[in-house]
Amino acid sequence: MSPSVFATGFAMCASLIFAIGAQNAFVLRQALRREHVLPIILTCALSDAVLIVTGVLLFRQISTLLPPILPVMRYGGAVFLVLYGLRSLKAAFTDPGALAACEAPAQPLGSVMATCLALTWLNPHVYLDTVVLLGSIAAQFPHDRTSFALGAITASFGFFFALGYGAVWLRPILARPSSWRVVEMVIAATMGVTALRLVAGN
Repeated sequence: MSPSVFATGFAMCASLIFAIGAQNAFVLRQALRREHVLPIILTCALSDAVLIVTGVLLFRQISTLLPPILPVMRYGGAVFLVLYGLRSLKAAFTDPGALAACEAPAQPLGSVMATCLALTWLNPHVYLDTVVLLGSIAAQFPHDRTSFALGAITASFGFFFALGYGAVWLRPILARPSSWRVVEMVIAATMGVTALRLVAGN
């Protein structure tokens, strides 16, 4: 195992995953609500691990299959993100008392996990980042792709656990109805911008 290749994989994955996106916004929202945090974190991190390993091992084969199915993924993902964004926008303008993280009614685990899986697996950006980009970089290390993959997976797990359990420090601030309204509006904007980028092909 090469420490330098491990560090490269860690740094590349961290730089990609750090930006606020649809999945991260969802994890943050659920973390602030303290609702099914561990299952969500594990789902996101394990999904990343599967996609990273797939990209590292099968990049060449997958790169030839992506172009035909990418438009379907792109527009389907955009529709889902728009609908989820509208849901958050509606929540931002409902009764302020329902916006507080500590007072909002809990959602069933199945419903939350379905949304988490959809935000993870229906977003083409996830495939482009983890499978295509990381896979192409890992191809530069043909004799030590394992170290690269382990570094990237470590970064993913570290990020999601930090986001999921670090958000508790913001809860005293964001538990106020006015602050939670801002969170919902930011989430709605994030979903909308991501959907526009998907349609535009960026």
